[in-house]
Amino acid sequence: MRHLVLIAALLLASHSAHAAALPGGAGRFDFSRAGKHVPVWYYLPANATADTPILIVMHGVGRDAERYRNDWMPHAKKGPFILIAPEFSNAEFPENENYSTGGMQRGQRAARPAVASSFSFIEPIFDEVKASTGNRSERYHLFGHSAGAQFVHRYLYFVPEARVGRAVAANAGWWTMPDRTVDFPYGLGGSALSDAALKTMLGRPLTILLGTADTDPDDANLRRTPEALAQGPNRFARGHSFYEAGRKQAAALRLPLGWKIATAPGVGHTDRGMAEYALPWLLGESSARRTVENPAPR
Repeated sequence: MRHLVLIAALLLASHSAHAAALPGGAGRFDFSRAGKHVPVWYYLPANATADTPILIVMHGVGRDAERYRNDWMPHAKKGPFILIAPEFSNAEFPENENYSTGGMQRGQRAARPAVASSFSFIEPIFDEVKASTGNRSERYHLFGHSAGAQFVHRYLYFVPEARVGRAVAANAGWWTMPDRTVDFPYGLGGSALSDAALKTMLGRPLTILLGTADTDPDDANLRRTPEALAQGPNRFARGHSFYEAGRKQAAALRLPLGWKIATAPGVGHTDRGMAEYALPWLLGESSARRTVENPAPR
């Protein structure tokens, strides 16, 4: 028995030695997996402890994780929370599908993403951050804006075992509906997602956060395929369509729905503007809550 304890201690020491301690403040480290390289921008508050929450922020179509880190840094200082912003570059993850859809394809037999998928990086990055900071958190919180919101909700579908505490998907341009009568990626038709994974997704504490001014139907980055337009004319309406589809699916399955829908009044398509409204849903800060649940779309 003593021999087994010694082996376990040596393995733990080896892992800790591999994960170099993160310097405090703002910084970056590089994370590699399956031949792909992901820069990880971070902010480690000076007063962080082993129990400080960890928030992972997913960038939009600009693949500009450093800017997202900078936008969220003032909130991390006040929180405090450890802020992590991985960058999935166009070079390593070309086109939207290889970032926000995790490379998942209609008709794909495997229900799980491939080892080199963008979806496969979040959990090991979380473990790396824990090891390099001595953090004891069992779960992390997850935020995504625009294409990052697309990433977040599909990640929750296809990585049902992900150790996500609370999640916020803000201002997504289009969604994967929890509906098997609609073909993937606009719905789950043709995907290999299991019934168990769908039920897990519907029970997640996910907040769909929508800027009330994000209503431009002609925005250059807004997808206008027939399938996307079926979800609504703009991001605000499409977010409501996604929530309503989840409500109906949960009712059909006789499950409690874990999702919430909330707004950021007067905010358009901006990550920085959405951040302060997202924080209460991520960290439970009642004093900062300014969102309104379940408003009617316009």
